[in-house]
Amino acid sequence: MAASSLRCIAFAHMEISDSEGNDYMITREKKTHQILREDGLTLLGIVGLKDPCRPNTKKAVETCKAAGVEIKMITGDNIFTAKAIATECGILDPKNANANAGEVVEGVEFRNYTEEERMEKVDKIRVMARSSPMDKLLMVQCLRKKGHVVAVTGDGTNDAPALKEADIGLSMGIQGTEVAKESSDIVILDDNFNSVATVLSSFIR
Repeated sequence: MAASSLRCIAFAHMEISDSEGNDYMITREKKTHQILREDGLTLLGIVGLKDPCRPNTKKAVETCKAAGVEIKMITGDNIFTAKAIATECGILDPKNANANAGEVVEGVEFRNYTEEERMEKVDKIRVMARSSPMDKLLMVQCLRKKGHVVAVTGDGTNDAPALKEADIGLSMGIQGTEVAKESSDIVILDDNFNSVATVLSSFIR
């Protein structure tokens, strides 16, 4: 399911005693977080949620590539989902059987590279999965050190450091947080990546 670009959620249940139930109610009233047990669970089922790319996203990616702009996708999704979505959007070539050969990495792998290894590999990376906001910032810093002009899109508060570090920060006007908007240079009012390609096309002309 993940390899088909579905985000998976597992549902499970367990039986608890009355005392455990009472402890849980007290914990809720105190507004603290209780760590749920991970053993003794019975799986009920797995649901796959489809978060489709917008209709014009693939065309927008192609427009950017034609203009010499390389697109990199940095996401918290697992590596299977990330690869599927990147392929669907045209960031990865579905005919390339060697997509794993340096084009797709996980955040923990990227951050554990030496600085020399990151500088050597960063250009080839197309997708970074299971990444943290600091991984995103680290990639922006590496690309700028190599002399690239870097534009970053983001919508969350955690994206603020990367948006500030980039040459051009683009935040989302609808889903974006106020912190992300304040940290960016441009606000995309319709939250559509196609708008980026539209602006880019106007400069090319």
